[in-house]
This record gives sequence, structure tokens and C-alpha cells, in this order.
Amino acid sequence: MSEQGPELEIVHLLRKVTAEFALRQAEFAARNGMHPTDVRALVCLLDAEREGSGVTAGRLGAELGLNSAGTTSLIDRLERLGHLTRTRDERDRRRVLLRVTPQAVELGWAAFGPAIGSAVALLREFDAGEVAAVRRFLGGFLAAVSEEGGGAGGAGGAGAGR
Repeated sequence: MSEQGPELEIVHLLRKVTAEFALRQAEFAARNGMHPTDVRALVCLLDAEREGSGVTAGRLGAELGLNSAGTTSLIDRLERLGHLTRTRDERDRRRVLLRVTPQAVELGWAAFGPAIGSAVALLREFDAGEVAAVRRFLGGFLAAVSEEGGGAGGAGGAGAGR
């Protein structure tokens, strides 16, 4: 059996964290009458809201890898559950934007708030250099595993420090 260095230990720990988080998301979805893709959609919409950008059905479908029919079904389902609304874009009335409802945000915070709070509390114990290192590692790893990151070679690229 070969020894694994601290780098691989951290990669395996991250894999365990992501697997555990995915399991919690699936349990949350099942408890609330949703499909795991519904949860991914809500996270996508919340991320876009934090970035200050609106999300159309087309953009949501593209980000989730769904075709038009699948996207429509997902949006209809989340709207029926009271988790999202469709509103006309104030700048371009032809566009319909999707937004997460306050009810859905409350539901998410009830389920994931304690874990998020623990992560924030832990990060507050880190100094600025440690926080920067965590951000650099996670940004680089995200680039390495995402299609846009260009594979493992993308880890050291310009997006690694984001």
C-alpha cells in the first residue's frame, strides 16, 4: 500500500464533503417533494441572484444540462410547489426571469443553515492568508473539474485565484 501525501488526503476529504453534501441535498429534495435537480436549480437561481444577474428558462436549462421540455417541467414543478416565480424583466418585457421565493429560501436555511453557519464560524477562525489559501484551492479545484476549466490543466490558470 502506497503512502498518500497530505495533498491527496485533502482531495479525498473534499470528495467526502461533496458526497455528504450531495446526500443531504438528495434527502432534502425527497423530504420536500422535489427531485435532486430541483435543488440544483434553486441553488443556481440563488447563485445568480447573489451575482446580481437574472436567470431565464434558457439559461437555467443550459446550466443544468436540460433540454427545453425538461426545463419547462422543472420550472412548472417548482412553481407549483411555491419555490419560484416567473416575472417579466423590467428592462426587457419580452424576457421572463425566474426567482426563488422567500418560502423556498426559508426552507433551505432551515435545512442547510446550521452547516453553513458552522462553516462560516470555522472560516472566521482563519486569518486572511488562510482564507485566501482556501479560496485559491477551491477555485482552482473547481476550475479543474469543470468543463470550462479545461480539465486538470485549468487548475493553475487565471481562474484559480477567484
